[in-house]
Formats: sequence, C-alpha cells, structure tokens
Amino acid sequence: MKHFSLRIGGLRVGYLALCGLATFGAFAGPVNINTADATTLAAELQGIGPALAEAIVRDRTEHGKFETPDALARVKGVGARIVEINRANILVGDPAPKR
Repeated sequence: MKHFSLRIGGLRVGYLALCGLATFGAFAGPVNINTADATTLAAELQGIGPALAEAIVRDRTEHGKFETPDALARVKGVGARIVEINRANILVGDPAPKR
C-alpha cells in the first residue's frame, strides 16, 4: 500500500495528519458558557484559546452570567464573528431533557 504524503514548508505531512487538521474544531460540542471551566471553553469553542477562556470565566465571575450567546461578545477579544462561528454550540443554561 502506497503512503500518501505532502510537503508543506519543508515538512512532510501524512494524509491522516492533514485530515486531522481539516477537521480540527469540527467535533466541538455544546457548552454552557455560564458553568464551563476555562479548559472546557477552550476545548469546545472555536477561536477561544486558554487566555481568552480565562477572560470569559473572569468576566462571568465579575459581571454575572451571560443571558444570551451574544452577551459573550462583552468579553474583550470575543467579537461577533467568534460568537457566530460558535452559536450552535453556545448554551446559557442546561439543555432541555430529551424526550
């Protein structure tokens, strides 16, 4: 079996590695921004790294819970674009039980 690889910037990258890069963030899941810790926020929301996740937790502690997903934009560094990219995965309360 022939192994597929590609050179990117002098590095040889395998097909499986490319697939992993292409799907990074695609497996993000719903996260309650009012209860999640910084590690969870950074792992589940695209465009949110560890420092920004810490800022979200700090803002929530200082100013209270987020009433809507759009309220997340009150955190410096989180703009409307990041909110829109993550809208389907941002919860502000516990999800309704499935029937």
